Amino acid sequence: MSRVLVTGGAGFIGSHLVERLEAHGHETVVYDDFSTGRRENLEGRACEIVHGDIRDRATLRAALRDVDFVLHYAALASVPASVADPVGAAGINIEGTALLLDECRRAEVRRLVFASSSAVYGNATTVLTENAPLCPVSPYGVHKLTGEHLCRVSAQGGGPDAVSFRYFNVYGPRQRADSDYAAAIPIFRARCADGETPTIYGDGDQTRDFVHVEDVAHANLLAIERSTPFDGAVLNVARGESVTIGDLARAVMQSYGVSGEPTYAPPRAGDIRRSVSDVSRLRIELDGWSPTIGLAEGLASFERSRS
Repeated sequence: MSRVLVTGGAGFIGSHLVERLEAHGHETVVYDDFSTGRRENLEGRACEIVHGDIRDRATLRAALRDVDFVLHYAALASVPASVADPVGAAGINIEGTALLLDECRRAEVRRLVFASSSAVYGNATTVLTENAPLCPVSPYGVHKLTGEHLCRVSAQGGGPDAVSFRYFNVYGPRQRADSDYAAAIPIFRARCADGETPTIYGDGDQTRDFVHVEDVAHANLLAIERSTPFDGAVLNVARGESVTIGDLARAVMQSYGVSGEPTYAPPRAGDIRRSVSDVSRLRIELDGWSPTIGLAEGLASFERSRS
């Protein structure tokens, strides 16, 4: 049994990681400042909970005692928030990651999984592989790209082994419509539940690649159980399917019986136009991983969790 620290473990993705890890016999420690994470996400879990800021070296050092693996999900995970406060967001996303890596080295942590983002690619016109050009168009994307480099340099310079997962659009139960991490699906559902049409920023033809949080949790489990090093590698985590925001909005409206057309608003600063991933490398590097939950099934499970 391994001891795993999950930063941001009370959040949407982090809490699912804790659940999956415990189901497979791992001991878990949740490190969270609860600015967006919720204690109720951890109900029924056996995890140790440490209330702390990712930039608090002393608290972090104590939490890392006897830890084998770290899943790093503590972040200001919002493109709009990073645009509004790029300096504050950088303090959490860049300084926090650098400090964590330093403390992981001191604690002799075996491996760190870094939650990166498809935002590192910026606007794209083709299916994205890990070798695609990197041109982030938001501070958040810059922060995540910097975090990847920090992980690679650390892994190749005597720190813990590391891998960066470039997440596309993760969705599923416990995803809040009112948080900084809010994505299209929970926001659209919340509006339709109130009998209102969803608001689309832009013309609705922009595309996203939605991956269910359970498939994400499986990838993280396989990452810590892998016997060979990653050496700072980066891997796309997605389903590999393109969905337009307009089609998504209409599907959600139909499921709620909301008539009419979505409401349209000007595009938001930092939002990308096209996003769809090639996940071939992930399938190879994480033997046994494959996306198992399609969008229709995932939306149904999301709705069951809200009822």
